[in-house]
Amino acid sequence: MQSHLTARLFGAAVLTLSAFTTHAAGFADCPQFFPSGRAPQIPNASARAPRELCFDAFAVLHSGQSKTPIFSVERLTREQLADAADEERTNRFYPEARLPSADRAQLDDYQGSGFDRGHMAPAADMPTAQAMAQSFSLANMVPQAPQNNRRAWAAIEKATRQYVKRAAGPVFVFSGPVFEGRAETIGPDRVWVPSYLFKVVYDASTRRAWVHWIANTDEAKAGKPISYSEFVSRTGLDLLSGQVVSD
Repeated sequence: MQSHLTARLFGAAVLTLSAFTTHAAGFADCPQFFPSGRAPQIPNASARAPRELCFDAFAVLHSGQSKTPIFSVERLTREQLADAADEERTNRFYPEARLPSADRAQLDDYQGSGFDRGHMAPAADMPTAQAMAQSFSLANMVPQAPQNNRRAWAAIEKATRQYVKRAAGPVFVFSGPVFEGRAETIGPDRVWVPSYLFKVVYDASTRRAWVHWIANTDEAKAGKPISYSEFVSRTGLDLLSGQVVSD
């Protein structure tokens, strides 16, 4: 009981800080995270109780239905990753104060669930202490199989950073969950557990795009990426709408 109370009090303190250090006006306040400055249109988004959240180094389209991101998006450069290299990971997860209480995950939802709090915009990409702290918002998390999160997904994140360090210009990265059928849920707030995870990588200089696609299981391995057109066919999410994309 004491540990749960401490977690709640700590979360309240961090989310109060978050309200003062992050933007609240939606994606109009952070167009830099999207190719050409335009956020994608999500089919049937209104049914998912969406909220647009800007952070210092990423943005999230959050679903109050699943209590997870629909996607998190970053604009990565080699300079940002160089700045991120010496940032210390904080591991201070917190519920997102800008979301209605009925629409957000809480720390207790993940407690004893058997799932990790899996970052969509990775902590290791964050170039400042404040951006690092913000990346631990539960609005940026999905319930992720532990070995998937720590091994296969971590390898995908690392491969993406390695590519960005070689790229001539900015690389836009969308990460998010895919739910199939009736989703399993965790915790009293019924946070949805993804069936799959995706990471769309778009090099704005070459106009090339590819997508890492992986089942949300401990046994899943990071395989060859799929084409962007295949990703759109599977999910209906045209996250690069309006861009010239070469598969």
